[in-house]
Amino acid sequence: MTRPVRVAIVGAGPAGIYAADALLKSEAAQDPGVSIDLFERMPAPFGLIRYGVAPDHPRIKGIVQALHQVLDKPQLRLFGNVDYPNDIDLDDLRSFYDAVVFSTGADADRALDIPGGALDGSHGAADFVSWYDGHPDVARTWPLEAEKVAVLGVGNVALDVARILAKTADELLPTEIPANVHEGLKANKALEVHVFGRRGPAQAKFSPMELRELDHSPNIEVIVNPEDIEYDAGSIETRRGNKQANMVASTLENWAIRDIGDRPHKLFLHFFESPVEILGEDGRVVGLRTERTELDGTGNVKGTGNFTDWDVQSVYRAVGYYSQELPKLPFDVVSGTVPHAAGRVVDGGEHMPSVYVTGWIKRGPIGLIGHTKGDANETVACLLEDRAAGRLPAPVRPEPEAVTAFLEERGVRYTTREGWYRLDAHEKALGAEQDRERIKVVEREAMLDASEPRS
Repeated sequence: MTRPVRVAIVGAGPAGIYAADALLKSEAAQDPGVSIDLFERMPAPFGLIRYGVAPDHPRIKGIVQALHQVLDKPQLRLFGNVDYPNDIDLDDLRSFYDAVVFSTGADADRALDIPGGALDGSHGAADFVSWYDGHPDVARTWPLEAEKVAVLGVGNVALDVARILAKTADELLPTEIPANVHEGLKANKALEVHVFGRRGPAQAKFSPMELRELDHSPNIEVIVNPEDIEYDAGSIETRRGNKQANMVASTLENWAIRDIGDRPHKLFLHFFESPVEILGEDGRVVGLRTERTELDGTGNVKGTGNFTDWDVQSVYRAVGYYSQELPKLPFDVVSGTVPHAAGRVVDGGEHMPSVYVTGWIKRGPIGLIGHTKGDANETVACLLEDRAAGRLPAPVRPEPEAVTAFLEERGVRYTTREGWYRLDAHEKALGAEQDRERIKVVEREAMLDASEPRS
C-alpha cells in the first residue's frame, strides 16, 4: 500500500480523539502514513467535555487543550454537524475508508425501574446536564420550581446535578453557561437537595476531588448523617484496596461529625436508602419513598423493610448513562454497548471486517475521561494488527476529496477544524464582553453561522 491508511472515526469526543492520537503515534503513521477523518454530529468537537461536564469544572475542561494538540495535526480532518446514519452510514464509510472506529459515547439516561418515573417533576439527569451545558437539541428552559429536590445516585453526575441545583445562578455566571441557563437558574427555588445512595460510604462512586468541591461553595451546607457512616468487612477491604474509596469515606466521615453551619442551601448526602417509588398526586411528584438498607458483610446491602417518605417536589435520576443503538451494528441492550473483542466489533460470533469501537460505546459509561486512553490504544492496536495481516478490505474510493464531494452532493452543511476555531474565537469574544472566558453558543444554526468564514 503506497497511500496512507484511511480511517474514519465517528464521534469527536475524547474517545475519538484519543483513538486518532494513538493512530498518529503508531508505526503506520510513519509508513505508509495515516489519514484520519473525525465525524461529529454536533457542529463542535469534544463531546462529553463540551456537553457532559458541569461548567464549573475548569480543571477537567483543561483536557481540551490536550485534545486541541491532536486536532491540530495535518493528518486529521474534522467533519462536524454530520449525523450517523442520516448523513453518512456504514456502507458509505466503508467505501471511503480502510477502517471505521465508532466512539459515539453515551448521552441517554439508563432506566430506573421504579413506580413514578413518568411523573411531572421526575427528570433524567442526562437531560438536565444537556440543558445546563447548552446542548442545541434540547429545550431552552427547565422547570426549577421545587424547593426540595432528590437526586438518585452516588456517582459524579449525581454530584454535578446536585451542585448545580444547590448553587446560586450568580456563582455560575463566571463560567461559560449561556444566557438562557443563567436566567433559568436565577429562578431556581431549590433550598434543599437530597442525594440518595442505596449502599454505604465505602461504595460511593464519587471521585474525591468532585466530592470535596461540594463544600467549596459559600452557599452550600453539606450534611451527612452520622448514622450513615457504617462499614462491614467488605467495606473495610474496599477502603484498604482502593485509595480513592478511602479518601471519599474519610471526607464523608469528617462531614458527619462536624456541626451544621448556616449556609443558606442544604445539600444532604444520604446512604443506605434505596429508592422504591416516586410518589405523585395529580400527575406531579410530591415525594420519594426509600427503603432503609443494611450491609450484608460483603459490601453489598439488603433491605430492612423500613420505609421513609421524603418530602420532595422533584426527582433527578442519575443512575448511569446509556448509549444509543447504532444502525447496521450489533447492540447489547442490557449493557448498552456494541459487542466486541478487544475493540473489534463482533456480530454473530464473527468480527465485522474493518469496524471497531472505543470509549463508552465499547465498555459502557464507567470510569473517568482519562481511562478512555487505554480503550483507544487497545482498539487501534487491533486495527493495525488487522491491517498488517491483510484483513482490511480496500475501500473503492479512498481519495480524501471523495468524502467532501459526497457530503456536498447530499447538501450536508458540515463544519471543519477551521470552522471550529472560528466558533471557539466567537464564543471567547462573547465572553470577553462580560469579563468571562467564554459564553457558549447554544443554537445549532448560530453555531454553524459562527463557523463560516468571515465574508
